[in-house]
Amino acid sequence: MLANRGYEADWLPEALKDKGMKVCTPGRKSRRTDVRYDKRRYKRRNRSEIMFGRLKDWRRVARRYDRCPDAFFSAIALAAIVLFWL
Repeated sequence: MLANRGYEADWLPEALKDKGMKVCTPGRKSRRTDVRYDKRRYKRRNRSEIMFGRLKDWRRVARRYDRCPDAFFSAIALAAIVLFWL
């Protein structure tokens, strides 16, 4: 899980590690003890934010007109294919 400082809490990394997830969240600046995280991976989190921003440009995906999960996933896949080729 890649998250910014706002999602940093003592219980969150422990709960996610119990579920088998890798956590990459820097500690808050007001925290007394430093939190170890992969700085290179954290810098690359903007790629996923840019991807979600581009998907939300598609009105059908942003407003979720499709209530059926299969149709909604198909709309996301179609948007991702078109965005990849442009």
